[in-house]
Amino acid sequence: MSESIEIISWNVNGIRAVANKEALKWIDERQPDILCLQEIKATQDQIPQALFDYAYTDTTVNSAEKKGYSGTMTFSALQSSQTFTRNDIDTGNEGRIVEKHYDDFVLFNVYFPNGQKDEERLAHKMKFYDDFLIYCDALRDEGKSVIICGDVNTAHKEIDLKNPKSNAKTSGFLPEERAWIDKLIDHGYIDTFRYVHGDIEEEYSWWSYRSGARTKNVGWRIDYFFISDDLAEYLEDAFILQDINGSDHCPVGIRLNI
Repeated sequence: MSESIEIISWNVNGIRAVANKEALKWIDERQPDILCLQEIKATQDQIPQALFDYAYTDTTVNSAEKKGYSGTMTFSALQSSQTFTRNDIDTGNEGRIVEKHYDDFVLFNVYFPNGQKDEERLAHKMKFYDDFLIYCDALRDEGKSVIICGDVNTAHKEIDLKNPKSNAKTSGFLPEERAWIDKLIDHGYIDTFRYVHGDIEEEYSWWSYRSGARTKNVGWRIDYFFISDDLAEYLEDAFILQDINGSDHCPVGIRLNI
């Protein structure tokens, strides 16, 4: 018998800051089956205990080697059979990947690199993209179903950010970055939000802290759930939780009947 599961992803931009704002207390009411956090900026011993009261049975932290930087964390009410952190892809030991294997799918919680610092960092981002897709393709070749969630740090189409023209030469909307998302989709992955909602406009997941961007909804959709196309028939919903505050990002999620 199949059942519906909900997976939510959120770049919290500092888990200690989010804890101080009590910005994860909504988890107690919603109780998603899996919660994937990015940019936790903390080691395991620095993560506050009082994020929420709901008790997950399987929790994995992948902290960056550099203090107060990057990092991912996955809370799961489903028992995974295997967990990896893939430092072969994340060669900078920046804590960017939590990979969990379940009965019906492999779930990646990923904080993809930002390429805005300089050309070297952009090259690092593009290599990460390519190495990650090669790895996912290998899992697909083994017959695995794949779910990828997290902060991809790129808006795919002009519809996915408020000001595409003025950002055409900005990392996060460069042609080569956008082309990688095209490639991901060509390799048999589905952008779940667009699959469910089509060309709905002004739906964003990140807003700059400057100039009241969130109030004005001057944002970017850079947080995604991609699923391998064999899971499309099980997709019930994909959503953006724009009313959840506490970070410059808001949570995104999917429901699957699997």
